[in-house]
Amino acid sequence: MAIFLTVAVIALIYIVIIQIAKASEYVSVLKGEDVSRKQNNKINGFLMVVFLVLGLFGVWYCNNLYLGKTLLSVDSASVEGARVDSMLWITIAVTGSVFLATQIILFWFAYRYQEKEQRKVFYFPHNNKLEVLWTIVPAIVLTVLVVIGLRNWFLFTGEPPKDAMVVEVTGKQFNWIFRYPGKDGALGKKYFRNIDDANNNPLGIIWDDQLSHDDVVFDKLILIKGKPVKLIIGSRDVIHDVGLSQFRLKMDAVPGIPTTMWFTPKYTTKEMKELTHNPDFVYEISCDQMCGNGHYSMRGVIDVVDQEEFDLWMAKQKPQYLMAFPDKDPSNKKDSVKLAVAPVETAGKTIAKM
Repeated sequence: MAIFLTVAVIALIYIVIIQIAKASEYVSVLKGEDVSRKQNNKINGFLMVVFLVLGLFGVWYCNNLYLGKTLLSVDSASVEGARVDSMLWITIAVTGSVFLATQIILFWFAYRYQEKEQRKVFYFPHNNKLEVLWTIVPAIVLTVLVVIGLRNWFLFTGEPPKDAMVVEVTGKQFNWIFRYPGKDGALGKKYFRNIDDANNNPLGIIWDDQLSHDDVVFDKLILIKGKPVKLIIGSRDVIHDVGLSQFRLKMDAVPGIPTTMWFTPKYTTKEMKELTHNPDFVYEISCDQMCGNGHYSMRGVIDVVDQEEFDLWMAKQKPQYLMAFPDKDPSNKKDSVKLAVAPVETAGKTIAKM
């Protein structure tokens, strides 16, 4: 029923427009074509100015209304991401100025140079100076913008500071897996044929590599405020994309081809809650590449903490190697010894049952 009513309303509007057009034609015939055209020109010229004023007001109003709901209302959460904000503001300033200038000229000319009896039409089909002007100037401006973008790109994807921490980020349908190096500071090798979710090896880590024995695998990205972090990005299945909107960065996660980027977190999660006035704020990692039916749910959580909090968290984590081989976990052996040695009271004495 709702579809029928919608179609009926659309058809009715279409019929009304046709009838108005026909009525306008009849009026033109009665008044005379020249008189009607001149009156329509005046009306259209006036409406052009009205549309210009209302349109510019609408742009200002929407910007004022929704800017606070965009990421630009809050500072970048990474030091390097501030470069992206700067580049974006420059681009908006350039393109916004061109937009305003061209729209004002367009609608003002439609009003100012409308048809009049005393005005003669002047045609100039070609002008070398104008051609050079609107070809070279945009080319120079766009080249500058591209150079700024390339400089930022080379920074994000280049070598990070020597003291940067390293975290491996792996995307899979439909979540993220994060791997941290242990005390040795190096990640162990992995091979996709070794992937075995059932046996606690979701990344295909090669257990024969001693460097992998202290690696920690977690479902949450924990970063340190003020400490550069290098992300080594990959995928287990299809192409994903690491989207870090609050940090103003993103990078494709491609199967078999590791990609990297680095940045320096600027605010802890607690500080960001205060800046955004949102007690429920959390940093997010999203997939910015359509990757399947569950793409919408591929959301990860990032927690930015101080160095002390990170060290405390890291000390509580169990290496993935011990998760895969619990029999080699020293804590499990201690627990088994405690269970084997149980105090038994016999005839008023405590005897150790072995």
